[in-house]
Amino acid sequence: MPKKAKTVPASQDGLPAIPHHKLQRLRARLPKKKLFVALAGNIGAGKTTAAKLLSQSFGFELFDEPVIDNRFLAQYYADMRRWSFTLQLEFLLRRIEHHELIGTVRKSCVQDRTLYEDPEIFAKYLHGLGHMGDAELQLYLEYFQRLVKDIQQPDKVICFDVPNVEVLLKRIRTRGRQEEKGIQPQFLRGLNGYYSSFPEVLRSKYSVDCLNLDVTEIDIRSGKGREEFLDRATTFLAA
Repeated sequence: MPKKAKTVPASQDGLPAIPHHKLQRLRARLPKKKLFVALAGNIGAGKTTAAKLLSQSFGFELFDEPVIDNRFLAQYYADMRRWSFTLQLEFLLRRIEHHELIGTVRKSCVQDRTLYEDPEIFAKYLHGLGHMGDAELQLYLEYFQRLVKDIQQPDKVICFDVPNVEVLLKRIRTRGRQEEKGIQPQFLRGLNGYYSSFPEVLRSKYSVDCLNLDVTEIDIRSGKGREEFLDRATTFLAA
């Protein structure tokens, strides 16, 4: 009787496990040095699932996006004009804390959402919508420049692209965060405009290598989609 294939333990979210021998082959392709990998992408693109998948599969230390415990998120979605500047400062401080902690961790780390999306996408977009004034944006960028001087940059960034905002909205509804119920398609469409150039901004402005993946048709919660994502991510991280 053939032996049953080993699998890694199923994750707490109930996602299907990956055969042990496949994971072993993927792990063997990764660099032996410590890696700092970050995920980027629009709201609902799948960053959190991907970060957890990389952590579970490769043993990376996971740094979650500071959303669930954010003290200003509910107020922000209720009144963006009042709370946009405050929320951006809150996210900046929390992400700086992540970078400082990552510098002290000996093993490889994965971060759910990059530090650079706030100044390059969210702050500029919220300013363009009139939710942040000129002085607020300038002050935020001054804080950013001062705080990032000595932090460790990611070695690699994986940016998820989902051009179809209906797909984003479906994923947002599926995960069911109360604060996100009022997100409108036009808001996501505007963010996508900034995300279209974000990989090149990372490369040219911050000298950070970036893999841009269209995950519109890839469900990384499924066995096939998970394996495809891990294979492409491994190839990128090993380059």
